[in-house]
Amino acid sequence: MTLLLLAGSGEARRIAVALAQAGADAVASLAGATQRTKPLPLPTRIGGFGGEAGFTAYVKEAGITAVLDATHPFASQITVRTAGICAELGLPYLYHLRGPWVAEPGDNWRDIDHEEDAAALIPLGKTVFLGTGRQTLDRFANLQGRQVICRQIDPPTAPFPFAGGRFLVGRPPFSVAHESQLFRELGIDWIVVKNAGGEASRTKLTAARDLGIPVLMIRRPPPPEGAQITDSVDAAVAWALLQ
Repeated sequence: MTLLLLAGSGEARRIAVALAQAGADAVASLAGATQRTKPLPLPTRIGGFGGEAGFTAYVKEAGITAVLDATHPFASQITVRTAGICAELGLPYLYHLRGPWVAEPGDNWRDIDHEEDAAALIPLGKTVFLGTGRQTLDRFANLQGRQVICRQIDPPTAPFPFAGGRFLVGRPPFSVAHESQLFRELGIDWIVVKNAGGEASRTKLTAARDLGIPVLMIRRPPPPEGAQITDSVDAAVAWALLQ
């Protein structure tokens, strides 16, 4: 058995640790979107596979016998591709998908389907905090007329893609106190996030609730149809060890 762990989430790191401790025959894969990533305790390949053909070739050449997908909930292109190829090849496939955030009393959230939808809800002249990362930043180009601040982990390698915006570099985790102070200092009026779930990054939402800042929550893409899914790290590890 050689298991392929598609990593990229905090849960993937916990899964990797458990598999390494169990002595599992497994290899991890990281897309390489973030620099200076903490190494995983498994043999790790970094970078894309080169599309469907490249992924299929890798799986065959590496002797992969099962795939555990623990990528980010919004890495839908990777997930849909992987689930489809595993189905075609007859490889066992499990998608670890952590639960979404759910609004609590005092939260002022509005759900939207796409990044472009934010402009219809945020008035001109407002200061907007984007906690959505840089990969989809260009989709917010219609937010011109607002001050837009996009936080990302790595220093920017190109100018902000539209007028009125700037980058803010910061590496998580962030405490609620940190986020509250930051939002006050920046004069944030609106926050836009993807509904990625997870307790570690929920602190900005708690800070928004405490400060009365409205949040636009981008809905998740649907999971692959027919895929086996779990939201439990323990269940994912148990599945992997049975393959």
